[in-house]
Amino acid sequence: MRAAVHTAANQPMRIEELADPRPKAGEVAIDVRSCGACHTDLHVLKGELPFPTPTVLGHEVAGVIAELGPDVTGLEVGDRVVTSFIMPCGQCEQCARGNEEICRKFFEFNRGKGRLYDDETRLFRPDGEPVWMYSMGGLAERCVTPATSVYRVPDGVELSDVASVGCSTMTAYGALRHAANVQVGDTVAVVAAGGVGSALIQLAAVFGASMIIAVDISEEKLAGARKLGATHVVNSAEADAPAAIRELTGGRGVDVAFEALGAVPTFDIARDSVVEGGQVVVVGIAARGTTAEFDLATIARRKLQIKGSYGAKPRRDMPVLLDLVARGLLRPQDAISRHYPFEQVQDAYDALKRGETVGRAVIDIG
Repeated sequence: MRAAVHTAANQPMRIEELADPRPKAGEVAIDVRSCGACHTDLHVLKGELPFPTPTVLGHEVAGVIAELGPDVTGLEVGDRVVTSFIMPCGQCEQCARGNEEICRKFFEFNRGKGRLYDDETRLFRPDGEPVWMYSMGGLAERCVTPATSVYRVPDGVELSDVASVGCSTMTAYGALRHAANVQVGDTVAVVAAGGVGSALIQLAAVFGASMIIAVDISEEKLAGARKLGATHVVNSAEADAPAAIRELTGGRGVDVAFEALGAVPTFDIARDSVVEGGQVVVVGIAARGTTAEFDLATIARRKLQIKGSYGAKPRRDMPVLLDLVARGLLRPQDAISRHYPFEQVQDAYDALKRGETVGRAVIDIG
C-alpha cells in the first residue's frame, strides 16, 4: 500500500510503498477513503511534539473495513466506518472508571512510541524496517486500529464528510459536554476558529448556547465562524478581545471560554474573558514547554475554573455524534473548506502551517 511517511522534523512527507498492515486480536484493518489534516499532526511534522520516525501520521479516518482480527464482534468486512483518534484499550483503570479519553495504554504505548497495545507497530517498509503509528496512521491506503475506536457511519452520510468527527468534533464535544458541561442559555467564547474551534462553534449551537463569540485574527475564519453558528465575532488583531467580549456581554464576560489553538496569546484572551465563577477550558494542543501565566489571587477571588480537556469518551460519545449527523443536527462537512488528493498530502499541511485553512482540510485517499 501507499503511505505518507514522516521522516524528520520540517521535512516533507514522502509517499512510500509499505507492506499491507494486518490486524491482530481485537483489531480492525480499514481501507482509508479520507483523512482529515489536524493541527496536532503539524506539531509532529515541525518537531514540536517529540515522536519517533519514520512514522505515518493521520488520525481522522473514514473508510471501509477490509479485515477483522480475531475476537472482533459487532463489525463486518465492508462496513463504512469512522475512527476515534483516542483508541481506548477498554481494560486499564482509567477505562474502567469511564475515563477513556486518558486511557493509560493509549498514552503509554501510542502517544509516546507509535505502537499498539502489544508494544508493536503494524507498519513496515518492504525490507522489514518498522514504521511507527500516530494513532492508527491514517495517511495511508490502509490502517489498523483497535475495534474500540471504530464506529459505523449512518446510511446516507458521505465518508469524506465525517472523517474529522473522530478528532476535531469529538474533541469539541468532550470540551463542551464533559469539561464545561455547557447548558442551554450559557454564553461561550471560542478563541481560535480553526478546525477544533469550528467544531466547538457548531456544537455550542447544538447545545443551546445563547451567545457564541468567535475570536480569531483572520477575517476569513471569522466569516466562516458566522456561517457555522457564531452569533458574534471579534478580530483580536484589531481589538482588545477580552474588552470586546465584556462589552458584548454587558460587562460580565462569558460563562465559558474555550482556548482552541494551544498558544499563549489565545490562552490569555480566554483567561481574561470569563465572568466570576466562569470556566476557561484549554482544548488546543500546545508545543511542549509552552507556559502561560495567571494570577493565583485573581483565580481565588474570582473563583475561576481552569480546565484541560483531551477529547471525549469514544465508546459513549461517538455514537451520539454520528446520530446528530444522521439527523442533520450536526453538519461537519460545513467546516470542510478544502479537499486534497493523496498526492498533495504535504500541500494540505503546508497550507495549515501558513494559516490558510479555514475550518478543516481533508485528504481523499481511496
